[in-house]
Amino acid sequence: LSGLDPAQPYFQGTPTEVRLDKSDADFVDIIHTDSAPTIPNLGFGIRPAIGHIDFYPNGGEQMPGCGKNPVSQIVDLDGIWEGTRDFVACNHLRSYKYYSDSIIYPDGFLGYPCASYDFFQAGNCFPCPAEGCPNMGHYADKFKDKIKNDFLKLYLNTGEARDFPLWRYKVTVTLSGKSKVKGYVNVALYGSGGNTKQYQITKGTLKPDNTYTAYIDAEVNVGKLTKVKFLWNNNWINPTFPKLGAATITVEVGQNR
Repeated sequence: LSGLDPAQPYFQGTPTEVRLDKSDADFVDIIHTDSAPTIPNLGFGIRPAIGHIDFYPNGGEQMPGCGKNPVSQIVDLDGIWEGTRDFVACNHLRSYKYYSDSIIYPDGFLGYPCASYDFFQAGNCFPCPAEGCPNMGHYADKFKDKIKNDFLKLYLNTGEARDFPLWRYKVTVTLSGKSKVKGYVNVALYGSGGNTKQYQITKGTLKPDNTYTAYIDAEVNVGKLTKVKFLWNNNWINPTFPKLGAATITVEVGQNR
């Protein structure tokens, strides 16, 4: 059974006979997209973990792309009816949109086991454990025989609009050069599966021999990495023309470490 943001009002805190629960099937996976408290936040979805595995995309409360102003959302690509409905219950309805996208992306929507969304964002739960990470949505049941815990909470980030899946990478850059400068460092990944846009790894003071790390959620699964593009820029015209390079760049793939 897949629960697509099961309802919070009248169900949260009730006995298991009343609401969806892991005892209802051999395998129950849940996608939580609107789990903020109903009062005062008008969250429609249940908050506690109730399945064998529970996914909390983007933290499970506020979905990217749902904060758009009403006019742009109502006159959306999908037409006025869907736009109006999405404006009223955008977070809640993201659950079925993620699910339908997951059918097309068997390798997408990896959920990382983690204590909280803040821990996940900080990179504390990266990469996937040895047994791998389950895929949120249609292919979640591939993980059925690997569950060790009573409750498994999983976190991931998604895009703002279709296509929703993102792939998480850890990028570590060690700089080389002679003098420190202020500016930013960007990196783009190239691979057999496609190329990413540029992602900012760090900004502020850039010191040679220092190492900077960032976690990026890329819009494409680059597959086998073939090339990394490194770009840095300083914030203002510097008459000394400082030069910086990358001594090393390490890319770690969340999925297979």
